[in-house]
Formats: sequence, C-alpha cells, structure tokens
Amino acid sequence: MIIGAPPAPEDRDRGGPGTPLLDVRGLTKHFGGKGGLFGKAKSGVVRAVDGIDFSVAKGETLGIVGESGCGKSTTARLVMQIIRPDAGDILFDGEAVGSQALSLGDFRRQAQMVFQDSYASLNPRLTVEETVAFGPRVQGAKPAAALAKAHDLLHRVGLEPRRFAGRYPHEISGGQRQRVNIARALSLDPRLLILDEAVSALDKSVEAQVLNLLLDLKRDFGLTYMFITHDLNVVRFMSDRIMVMYLGKVAEFGPSEPIFEKPGHPYTAALLSSMPSMDPDHRTQEAPLTGDPPNPIDPPSGCRFHPRCKMVSTLCSQAEPRLSTMGEDHLAACHLADPQSGHPRLAAA
Repeated sequence: MIIGAPPAPEDRDRGGPGTPLLDVRGLTKHFGGKGGLFGKAKSGVVRAVDGIDFSVAKGETLGIVGESGCGKSTTARLVMQIIRPDAGDILFDGEAVGSQALSLGDFRRQAQMVFQDSYASLNPRLTVEETVAFGPRVQGAKPAAALAKAHDLLHRVGLEPRRFAGRYPHEISGGQRQRVNIARALSLDPRLLILDEAVSALDKSVEAQVLNLLLDLKRDFGLTYMFITHDLNVVRFMSDRIMVMYLGKVAEFGPSEPIFEKPGHPYTAALLSSMPSMDPDHRTQEAPLTGDPPNPIDPPSGCRFHPRCKMVSTLCSQAEPRLSTMGEDHLAACHLADPQSGHPRLAAA
C-alpha cells in the first residue's frame, strides 16, 4: 500500500453503496435551563439544534448554510460528539455511533474535522511534521512510519516537506496552516471530513487554491464532505446537496442546482438574492432580508421564519410547517411548498 493512501474501498464500505455514510435523525441540543449560579433558575433554554434530520451519501459533499447562530457549527460538533446531543440518533454506515458495533473511538478514526481558526487548531509547540504524525503515532504506528506518512500527506496538500516539515505554526501563513490541518485530518485515513468554515478566513486567491485542493483530495482518497460555510458561491461550487438551516431547524434540503434555480423556502430565496452580482440589470433595489433572527431562547410559534417573511399569513404563526417534497430529494419546510397546507397564497394561485 502506498504511504498516505486510504484503505481499499471494499475494506471500508460495510453497509454497501446504498447505505448513507452518515444518517442523522432527531438531532437535538438545548443549552441552559438547568439552574444558574448559586441555585438561581435560568430563564430558558437556547434551542441551538432542535430536532433535525439529514443524511450524507457516500462520496458526496453536503453543504450546510445559514446565518450566524442558525446551528451549523453546533450540528458539526454534535455529529463529531465534541458536544453530546440531548436526543437523536447518529448512524455511520448503518451503525449507531457509540454502540458496541461502532465505538466512539472507532468513529473518530473514520470522521475528522477541520476548523475555521487554523492557528488555534494547531499546537504551537509542535512542528508541522510532528503535528501530522501525532495521530498515527497515538494509534500505534512506529515513529519512522508515522513521519513518512506525515511527509507524504504534506506533499499531497502542496507543502514540500523539505521546506515546511520542521517549521512551527507561527512560521507559516494562514493558508499553509489550513493545509497542515487538512493533512492532519487525513492522517488517520478518514471516510468523512467535516469542514467548519475551513476557508472563510483565507484570502480569495488562497481560498480558491484550498477549494481545488479539497476537490482533488476527495477524488484521490474517496472522501465524503460536510462543508459548512456562509459563502453561497463556495457552497454552489463544492456541494452536491445543500441543507439550509434557520434557528436550529432545517428550512430546505436538496440537490444544489435545483435549490439555486428554484428555492422552495422564502429564507433560501432571501439568502440567494443577497449574493452580489456583476450584472447591472440585476442590482439589488431593496434588502432581501430585514431584521435579526429571533431569540433562540423563545423562538416564534409556528414557522420560525414568519416574523421576517414577506409571504407570511396567519397560518404561519399558528402551525409549524413540515418538510414538503418539491421535487426529487428536494424538501422545503414552508406552507407554500405544501399544497394541502391551506396557505391563502396557494388558493389565490
């Protein structure tokens, strides 16, 4: 086996090609609400992630988008079990994470995460090669083999080992540090890579290089990505499917191009209309979205987006919309997407 190459697909694909690599059901995380300092009761709970369902197929990239505070990063940390969920099931290749069949340690060897802050993610006392070789050494690899694998991975992410292996994090640029983080994430031959705003802190030219690198690595290593970003151009470039989140809930889920061409949720449409355009005939005349997201401690009744929605009706504040089918694998949590909802605009149409 070539150093740095992942195991053969037939050795890793236990559930078969039809089984999602990651299947999440009812994932929930609320913060607070269990009593404050000196026994004082807290006023409520922050509903960071509130019962969401999604799946990621093998070999695809799922993009997760939404405003700050919508629950994107919390979802990533819940999947990685950095934060323990209050409720919900997480299946990896058909097996429950944390069960006898798939322990948490086994899962984390197959799923790795790259964070936004490339500098804070690295130990300033370890050189680049020590950082990448650390995981294999902990897992029992001999020092020489771990170092050889680290050098191979550094070469694969575009960092020549002879120049960079002995440097410390403060001696390299932000883009180079993020390449080190990606190499470290690949050092245990994962199947799933969760990228939480991994390119948002980089210059645009460097961002483009890292995005192209990620696509190459996905092809070469047979990876599956969860790609969290606020940049809609990036998510369109990278993603096969997109999950739009709003205030801890899934607002829309489906293939990338159908969502960009015909969004089913007013929130998604507002996000897309906020994208800057170079075409003078498509200038933004008014703000596509006004106001701040409501307080997650006390979210609105019914549809959580209704206080900011231009399509709002009385129904929206009274009943929570279900995820309705708009096309093949395209779902939207909006009463306008459900022909049976009774929304007055549907009757008018």
